[in-house]
Amino acid sequence: MKAMVFAAGLGTRLRPITDSLPKALVPVCGEPLLSHVLKKLKAAGYDEVVVNVHHFASKIQKYLSENDFGLDIKISDESSQLLETGGGIAHARDLLLPSEEPFLVHNVDILSNLDIPWFCTQMRPGALATLLVSERETRRYLLFRPEDMRLVGWTNISTGEVKSPYKDLDPSRCLRYAFSGIHLISPSIFAVFDEMGLSGRFPIMDFYLSVCARYPIYGVAVPGLQLVDVGKLDSLALAERLLTK
Repeated sequence: MKAMVFAAGLGTRLRPITDSLPKALVPVCGEPLLSHVLKKLKAAGYDEVVVNVHHFASKIQKYLSENDFGLDIKISDESSQLLETGGGIAHARDLLLPSEEPFLVHNVDILSNLDIPWFCTQMRPGALATLLVSERETRRYLLFRPEDMRLVGWTNISTGEVKSPYKDLDPSRCLRYAFSGIHLISPSIFAVFDEMGLSGRFPIMDFYLSVCARYPIYGVAVPGLQLVDVGKLDSLALAERLLTK
């Protein structure tokens, strides 16, 4: 099974730590974030992992060369340009293919108690992607059809902005969840990238929102999910508490 770990980010909200260290190597409970994610993927049965790199790329590559996780790890090098999430997936195409089964994408700064093997069973036939979502409080939410949790849009509750391919979508009639940074993606996504002429730098969420009326994308909300987005300095303590439970 194949997975991709997004480890290329600048980690600006974790400064000053990330002034000299990539976010992927920020320690939690004495181990880098990347180590926690790779071990979780290994335990879930993954054997091939793509790690994208940009900020302090050589430090991540050195760390991976010096530590054996029992995985076939390949580097998707974005040193010359940070490609964001969608562009990062597109850039890693040759490392993620060939494959007949969905691949998992996992942000390096997300720690959770997610049962990944169970989550993998939630990918519906014909789905382009399945997004792990939660009831976490935020300003920006994904919007889903109540009857089947199909993605229909996005909203910023602070500004009232709505993005959706469905005209006159009423957010009040939708289920509202926060994206977790973990998703399962069908390898058919690359054909859709080609169809739309997508390359270079672009966010995967903008892509999802642009195609969700034509290609089924679903959300999965997990009861009892505990998740920490280690994006800010004050979240480090929360992450340590999660891992020591």
